[in-house]
Amino acid sequence: QVQLVESGGGLVQPGGSLRLSCAVSGRASDAYAIKWFRQAPGRAREFIAGITWIGGTTHYADSVKGRFTISRNSAKNTASLRMTNLKVEDTAVYYCNEETYWGQGTQVTVTS
Repeated sequence: QVQLVESGGGLVQPGGSLRLSCAVSGRASDAYAIKWFRQAPGRAREFIAGITWIGGTTHYADSVKGRFTISRNSAKNTASLRMTNLKVEDTAVYYCNEETYWGQGTQVTVTS
């Protein structure tokens, strides 16, 4: 069974940066992609970025393109999300996902 554990969330001012990490265990295949989603209060969970374990092909939501960068380390079974130029509307709980498995989420709050 795949387990994912996020870390790195916190409180940051608009324009600031944060780096989220996702530690993955129990992976049996490189065939999938590791993805980041977020969910703001009162809103549906939304996809924001994904990267394939093989080849490192990335995909981003338009709302974060150019500001967020996803990466993965296959040897360490980790994925990261580098977030820059953060905006108030980026405030949400951020989740790591692979296949049907989800982490517990990490809170990111952007406020002045």
